Amino acid sequence: MAASQPVRRLQWAGKTTEEILACYQPGKAPPLKVLEVLLELFNTLHTSLEKTVSHKTRYERAQFLRRFFRDLKAKAGFNTIPDPRNLGQKHIHAMVQVWQKEHLAPATIQTYLSFLRGLGMWMGKHGFVRGPAHYGLSLEEYQRHEYAQRDKSWSAAGIDIEELIERVCAYDRYVGASLRLINAMGLRRKESIQFRPFEHVLPFRETGLPIDSKAADRYVRIKGKGGRVRFIPLDSPARLAAVDLAQGLVCNRDAYLGDPANDLKQNLRRFDYVLEKFGITFRELGVTAHGLRHEVLIQFFGDQTGQPPPVRGGGPLPPDLDLAARRAVSELAGHARIRASGAYLGAASVNQQGAGRSAARKETNSHPQE
Repeated sequence: MAASQPVRRLQWAGKTTEEILACYQPGKAPPLKVLEVLLELFNTLHTSLEKTVSHKTRYERAQFLRRFFRDLKAKAGFNTIPDPRNLGQKHIHAMVQVWQKEHLAPATIQTYLSFLRGLGMWMGKHGFVRGPAHYGLSLEEYQRHEYAQRDKSWSAAGIDIEELIERVCAYDRYVGASLRLINAMGLRRKESIQFRPFEHVLPFRETGLPIDSKAADRYVRIKGKGGRVRFIPLDSPARLAAVDLAQGLVCNRDAYLGDPANDLKQNLRRFDYVLEKFGITFRELGVTAHGLRHEVLIQFFGDQTGQPPPVRGGGPLPPDLDLAARRAVSELAGHARIRASGAYLGAASVNQQGAGRSAARKETNSHPQE
């Protein structure tokens, strides 16, 4: 872990964190300056585990905490911004009320409270942030839904997928090509932009997959969240066409799909900008780019079972068939847990869930090394 810590300022050399913070006295040091010191000292740390967090988490946590303290004055009505070390329950209560008025999603509120929990931990205040109910949040306002409650795919919103992607392609060929990949293989937004159209396409023999699983001569190698690698067969005209389009855009065989004039962060911002320009937001069309991923995984489940998933009104399936299809969906999506497929497919019937859990336990017990 020491190797992954940021380099400390020279004036902090040899000092403990307590000694460093003592140099910034409450009431004298600007609160936002103290926050930056806390971020510099602790933002790499996980809230509960002995490990560091990803750069994405560090960025999102830092952005939230900066905004949180500014909003205490701008939105919650406090005359001054408190020193982070003097943050009180009244401040959290006030901001939770702001979030309620803004109708933030339960998952967002849970994430925000988790970030505040981390801040409390940095200051030695374990347990400082209470449970959501303590701040007046109802169950519906803070409970995450593990299973999809509605169909978030583009077709469910009545969108002509091909026509809309074609218009995006005409405006920005790189973003259009990313959407083609997402629509063909169910990739995440970042995975599509980081895709290397030549380097990430491999013959089956180089995948290391068992021979009896061969579904195509060529496969796409995708490295997703948590560093998990998955291989997707180029077994359909849509997948082949998406890869061909991407290969025709890159400037060399080692290049990524994103605009070569931009870095990853800029290409991600460009992707979001183009989609917003075409109304691909919850506010306008009722969908996001992630809805194309839902589209692919829902369709894939139907191909595996012969009927739509529960989120589209599909009826009960034989437990073994349902479990096998959900496992295949999870693998295609790049998830480590079969249960994660429920976020796209919806919940199975009670009997199916019970049988599925039993089958999953048997599988785990028969493969203890995993």
